[in-house]
Amino acid sequence: MSFPSDDELMAGPNALEPHLIGHDWPEDFRAGFACLVGRPNAGKSTLTNALVGQKVAITSGRPQTTRHTVRGVVHREHGQLVLVDTPGLHRPRTLLGQRLNDLVRETLAEVDVIVFCLPADEKIGPGDRFIARELTQQRTPVIAVATKADKVSRADLAAHLLDIQALGEWAEIVPVSAVRGEQVDVLTDLLLARMPLSPPLYPSGELTDEPENVMIAELVREAALEGVRDELPHSLAVVVEEVTERPREKGDQRPPLLDVRVDIYVERDSQKAIVIGRGGSRLREVGTRARHGIEALLGARVYLDLHVRVAKDWQRDPKLLQRLGF
Repeated sequence: MSFPSDDELMAGPNALEPHLIGHDWPEDFRAGFACLVGRPNAGKSTLTNALVGQKVAITSGRPQTTRHTVRGVVHREHGQLVLVDTPGLHRPRTLLGQRLNDLVRETLAEVDVIVFCLPADEKIGPGDRFIARELTQQRTPVIAVATKADKVSRADLAAHLLDIQALGEWAEIVPVSAVRGEQVDVLTDLLLARMPLSPPLYPSGELTDEPENVMIAELVREAALEGVRDELPHSLAVVVEEVTERPREKGDQRPPLLDVRVDIYVERDSQKAIVIGRGGSRLREVGTRARHGIEALLGARVYLDLHVRVAKDWQRDPKLLQRLGF
């Protein structure tokens, strides 16, 4: 994970807007980075989207949906919060799992505050205790968040908060419902209070610095993971091969039409059949769902060309992992 340097803040894609280059922000303005951690499917991506106010991280009922850190930028009058969403920390069983855990640990050492997500509708288990032990090795302050607070009764939520308190020493403990927006502003204020005094790190209005191709790939992964039977594997990777704009006739006032070619990789032929579905029906559903999200992201009409390919045991193959962007 890399943060913008002083030079990058003044030039390139992270450039500050011209009216911000002076000292027009308040003297007490705060800006910095917060990292969301938790076991897989703890609600980190949903919370990221709720804090930002717009979808910047993909969500799914499947664990291990997030494969890349996704920055979401929260803008307030007196502060700016850059959120880093990470893969869930877990006991790795593959080379991919080891690399994802390493990515999380690198991120923890570089942020100003850590948000530890513990879903209120699930009892604290070995995975949570594993992460809690990892966090005790960090000097960065940790705010523990009881996510999915809307899914339990008040009595069960109170018991869950006590369990979180017993798990370790935290700077704060906050119950949040990202779906209903409950306590999201409270959490935002607590995070901003722990940011250092700093000018804005990103231009106002910028919500994420993820490259478009990464966002496109994540939208396709989300669509592929949505509403499927248990046999659809987690071992699914997506690579955007090409995005090209079709030539337009003179006078055509419609939004541009983009050809987007995407490869979906699985590990076995049997998994390929599941992704494609009978007669290609499932792949068509994936394409339709993903295309709507991509068109909203790019502000253009999209012709989405999906191909499913087999890369045998790619989660355990260093060369294939590198080829697929891990």
